[in-house]
Amino acid sequence: MEYYLGLLGMAAFSITGVIAAGKKDMDIFSIVLLGVVTAIGGGTLRDIILDTTPIFWIADLSYLWISLIASIATFFCVGIINKIYKLLLYLDGFGLALFTIVATENTLNLGFDNTIAVFMGLMTGITGGMIRDVLTGRMPLLLQKEFYATPALIGAICFVALHQ
Repeated sequence: MEYYLGLLGMAAFSITGVIAAGKKDMDIFSIVLLGVVTAIGGGTLRDIILDTTPIFWIADLSYLWISLIASIATFFCVGIINKIYKLLLYLDGFGLALFTIVATENTLNLGFDNTIAVFMGLMTGITGGMIRDVLTGRMPLLLQKEFYATPALIGAICFVALHQ
């Protein structure tokens, strides 16, 4: 079940990347690339830092395919997607929470200490969105007044505390 929820979170991250790119009048290749980078960016950076091989989306191409398909579909159906944008924000928040906790747990299972696990969990959840915002010339959501990274950080800390 966690696997399919992860794929749903990937799709949501891809869609937010495409929506952000669409507002910048990019071509389809650039838009789809931004959607994919938004979805897989955080986990890719995590796997590189932790020297986890192969990188998660190389080990299971479903993550890459879901990101590509969601990005392409959003490009062609952006009008429909904009109508359900509020639902998409909930899915994005769900993806952030899920990826933060799963990455925190996986980092602990690899034998890293609690501090590294919390940092990797947080980084996994927020990096794709930060890349999206930087590439589209927006102020990263992380640096705005909205609560985005703080709940993820608290969630990772609580997970580590309860895991002990």
